[in-house]
Formats: sequence, structure tokens, C-alpha cells
Amino acid sequence: MPKTKFQEFIYGVLMTFFMVLAMELYNTGLRMHGLTNAGIPIALKEMVIMFPICFVMGFFFIDRLAPKIAFRMVTPGVDRDILVTVVRASVTVAFMCPIMSFWATLIFKQPGIEFIPVWLQTFACNFPMAFFWQIFFCGPLVRRLFRLLFARANTQSDQHRTAPAES
Repeated sequence: MPKTKFQEFIYGVLMTFFMVLAMELYNTGLRMHGLTNAGIPIALKEMVIMFPICFVMGFFFIDRLAPKIAFRMVTPGVDRDILVTVVRASVTVAFMCPIMSFWATLIFKQPGIEFIPVWLQTFACNFPMAFFWQIFFCGPLVRRLFRLLFARANTQSDQHRTAPAES
């Protein structure tokens, strides 16, 4: 999808925004025994803290590692596109969820000497939501938005690649 560093950056910002938004709403709802209107500003406030952490972890670390691991399981251009997409997203969630659960535990839960069990419980609660949100909602939404944002740029770059060479 992204073809330039700028496009990678925009794709990362979009993916991070929608993943962090959903996960903060979800976790606020868990803490409050149900998400209410009162919980939305709390989730948005926490999002301000978690967004930069998630972006840095994803963009600079996991987005470099996940394709290497995913592409040992599937081959782009050989395997069906949907399989490649799902495997890549699954590997990303498998790394990002424990990392972000670690940060959330550290910042918001004050677990003291119970850090490891609180972190593991946070990870266990977050993983199903993160996985299904990514596969069925966030991933398709961000890919759609990205295609809309860069439709013209991608069409022009494709035309340049397929245009016959001038003599």
C-alpha cells in the first residue's frame, strides 16, 4: 500500500489513531464497568498519552519486524492478498498488544509489586479486542481511507511505471 516514506508515515498515523482510540474506549469501559458518555473524555485524555507511545513502538520497531516474520508464513504476490493482509495484521497485533499493555499497566494501573500479573491480565483482556478490531474494522477502514487519500498519487505513479519509454 504505502509506496513512499511520507505515505508510510500517514498510514502509520491513521492506523495508530484508530487503534488507540478504540483500545482507550474499550479499556475505559472495562474500568468503569461499561462505557458511558462520561468515559469518553477520559479515554480521549488517555489517548493523548498512548498515541505517541503506540506510534513510536509501531512505526520505528514493530513495522520493521512484523513483515519479516509474516513473510516467512506467506508470500506477497504468491499467496492470496487477503491471507497476506491477515497474517501481517495478526503478527503486528501479536507484538503490539503486549507492548502497549505493558505501557498501559505502567502508566495507568499503579500495580506496584503485582506488575507482572496485572500486565498479563491487561494483555489477556486487550488481545481479543485488539485482534478483532484490527482484522475486521480498523485495518479495512484505514486501508480504505489511505486509498482515498492517495488515489491520485498512486494512479500517477502507476502510469509512470507502465508508460512506454520515450526515445
